[in-house]
Amino acid sequence: MKKIAVIQDLSGLGKCSLTAAIPVISVMGIQACPLPTAILSCQTGFPSYYCDDYTDRMDIIMDEWKKLDFHPDGIYTGFLADAAQADKAVKFMYEFKTSETKILVDPVMGDDGEEYPIYTEELCRKMRFLVKEANIITPNLTEALLLLYGREKAHAEWNRLSVLAEEKYLSEIEKTGRRLTEEFKVETVITGISISSEGEAEMGNLICQSESQTWITTRKEGGSYSGTGDIFASVLSAGMVKGIDTVSTVKKAVDFISKGIHDAVLEGTDRNEGICFEAHLAELAK
Repeated sequence: MKKIAVIQDLSGLGKCSLTAAIPVISVMGIQACPLPTAILSCQTGFPSYYCDDYTDRMDIIMDEWKKLDFHPDGIYTGFLADAAQADKAVKFMYEFKTSETKILVDPVMGDDGEEYPIYTEELCRKMRFLVKEANIITPNLTEALLLLYGREKAHAEWNRLSVLAEEKYLSEIEKTGRRLTEEFKVETVITGISISSEGEAEMGNLICQSESQTWITTRKEGGSYSGTGDIFASVLSAGMVKGIDTVSTVKKAVDFISKGIHDAVLEGTDRNEGICFEAHLAELAK
């Protein structure tokens, strides 16, 4: 069975990071091999949580895996709390990847034009190292701008883009995607772009490949839920390892997440709890 090493935290409540990645990757017929960066009682959107940082234990786990001559078919990195954890992820790639390993990096650093509290310019520099090793990256627009420009210029670019008419706005996002793809020599999927289509709100994902760009959109429903980006990246990483083309896999991920959001809206699920994806997992196995 093919294996993906998943480098991110494990939250007991909130259905994000490893809690989301493991079932999604597993149902798609790939073994998820977690390398935890931290263990949390619940994801950090809750008003209170306990966090056990695993940064100093990541090397111990890697040393044990080296004894087993472990070389995963895929590597997927998600939320990394600081530059030190990003360093561990870079080290893991250098020591465990082969020429056949497929790598997905979700460069979690911010959203809606603002950095997360964990953001530093050093973390951003480390993320760029990771991105250069990847086959596919899945930034939102904020993270795409941070990767290209760093904090100060990213804010200026965000402000410039935010006042554009939609057609010009989407055109500028396409330019951003092309630049990322060319500069880092990687497939780029810019996620979570708000679009208005015939008066109806939609969410768009822009796939940027060396020769083409493709928009995948879906009707926007509900608010912002914990773990949707992790689920998206998990589907994409498993699809990549299985050899499924990126456009088809993004369509699969968008459809799956949309159904989970719809059920969460019907149930009145709090955003911190994540989406109700469990009833739809079997569809990912098709």
